[in-house]
Amino acid sequence: MRIKRISIATVLATGLASAAVANAEELRLSHQWSTQDIRHKVAQIVADEVAAAGVDLEITIFPSKSLFPPREQYKPLSRGQLDMTVLPLSYAGGQQPAYNLTLMPGLVKNHDHAARLNDSPFMERLEETMAEDDVMVLVHGYLAGGFAGKDKCITSPEDVQGLQTRAAGKAFEQMLASAGASIASMASSEIYNAMQTGVLDAANTSSSSFVSYRLYEQVKCYTPAADVALWFMYQPLLMNKSTFDGLSEAQQTALREASAKAQDFYLEEAKKEDAASVETFREAGVEIAEMSAEEFEAWRAVAQESSYKSFVEDLPEGQELLDLALSVE
Repeated sequence: MRIKRISIATVLATGLASAAVANAEELRLSHQWSTQDIRHKVAQIVADEVAAAGVDLEITIFPSKSLFPPREQYKPLSRGQLDMTVLPLSYAGGQQPAYNLTLMPGLVKNHDHAARLNDSPFMERLEETMAEDDVMVLVHGYLAGGFAGKDKCITSPEDVQGLQTRAAGKAFEQMLASAGASIASMASSEIYNAMQTGVLDAANTSSSSFVSYRLYEQVKCYTPAADVALWFMYQPLLMNKSTFDGLSEAQQTALREASAKAQDFYLEEAKKEDAASVETFREAGVEIAEMSAEEFEAWRAVAQESSYKSFVEDLPEGQELLDLALSVE
């Protein structure tokens, strides 16, 4: 029998490598989306860049709501039971009502405006609120959406009068109801069947959902996010602050540098998603309608008397926060 000779140096090297892996800090990152989704790709960039930095830090991603349900991630994050997550911050609006401003009609005009909001006193105030929950932002990001009509185009408030409409979020339901629409609450995954069966006349959701749920098969007209859009949803990559503070300086630096790269990717890909949705709908023979700046302001006027008013009434510092957001040009 042939005996394979293994040198002491090899054994030592293997042992040291195993020890290094064993001693590497592991962070758990949870989100609700598939591995093809832009938000997973943002998380993957951070994980890959940190791994490449060689700072004994490993990020394990749990996609497709495999670790926590979609709307139940913020609380475990704040308690240190979860290290990182990518989620719509408005999901935590029940714990922190201020977060409801991150899904408010007409607050964000376009992606470049969203980027300016991310670097403003408004976002600083939100981050102060997060810090109270032991949460911090690593990657800022907004995704946009639009409208689709089964039988007509929707660009102005008058267009939804009398239509059975699905909206994305409470604030949008308030605005649309104020404009004369009848509201049908449902998940975005249910829009297709609702339109097919005549239950729904119009819908408001994200660009990616319009494509992934094949809504181009059920609508006559699509109003995408373009120069202006009503629907923007803040969906950052968050981290437990105490966990971050407990990392070494090299690990913190690697995380921040990875996050900066991921944030640049997020902004560019979000813009591409909107453009790709337009091409998909156009190729399917759907009419494309763009909302004008004047129509955007008309919608915002409706929102001010409904969604904005309700937000301010529900939160003592609501007016101050709203003014901070609206002050960003």
